[in-house]
Amino acid sequence: EKMMASILATSWRRCACAPVVGRRGLRDARALAAERHDQTTHFGYRDVPQADKAKMVGEVFSRVADSYDLMNDVMSAGVHRVWKDHFVDGMGLPAINAASSTGVRVLDVAGGTGDITFRIADALAADGPSARARAEVTVFDINADMLRVGEQRAGARAQLQRPGAPALRWVQGDAETLPFDDSSFDVYSIAFGIRNVTDVPKALREARRVLRPGGRFVCLEFSQVQPRILRALYDEYSFRMIPALGALVANDRESYQYLVESIRKFPAQDAFARWIADAGFKAVSYTNLTFGAVAIHTGFKV
Repeated sequence: EKMMASILATSWRRCACAPVVGRRGLRDARALAAERHDQTTHFGYRDVPQADKAKMVGEVFSRVADSYDLMNDVMSAGVHRVWKDHFVDGMGLPAINAASSTGVRVLDVAGGTGDITFRIADALAADGPSARARAEVTVFDINADMLRVGEQRAGARAQLQRPGAPALRWVQGDAETLPFDDSSFDVYSIAFGIRNVTDVPKALREARRVLRPGGRFVCLEFSQVQPRILRALYDEYSFRMIPALGALVANDRESYQYLVESIRKFPAQDAFARWIADAGFKAVSYTNLTFGAVAIHTGFKV
């Protein structure tokens, strides 16, 4: 499996005035909401009000939650498993945990069904009782249905009950407004989720805020295939086959049409790397997998 990963990977990198302030704050909040509704963003190839995108994306993932993991296997012929293994292996979690006196703290954003979290848990469990403190993974997702599936899957995994396994927390919320204190986590991971966020730069700034100094941001996301001739073939497969497979396997063509469109609307590798750097991360780099079909982006909080 590691050999397969290496073949698929290609490196490229209070007061009297309080009531008045309250009324002003309410007016400001209403004005901000109205402004955001007037502004548009993309939902696939459609332009929609910014205020509506999160709801629309939520509806997509509620519809596909129960078939999400199966569809990942079908769409990628199982290759997504290799991508995810490579993603988690590159986090260096056992070493981080061994060096921590409090146990490594990982935030898995858009963690939903637990596919990345369970790999993280397996990597950390390798330290077992020898680790100085118990690690903790917070699974964070905006969608309650995706979290439901993940918690159900966790209950069936005996590995999570053995000594040395990390503690798991399941938290629902928005990546743009994380409900965590500053400098709370050692690693922030997000896989195939950031392109669904309404305000990606804001989510990146939140990621940096909740990381401890020296903390690592890691993102696995669909990207732009290289070279151009392969991109054309990949687009042909994506736009013709993936919605059809969604209709056949999940009885939902529309959600998977959004999926392929959202991939095409997401910035290419170099552009997204600049967004990460603009959020304040240092040593930003990326690694392409499978000719750039996906890319692993990393950055550090200094």
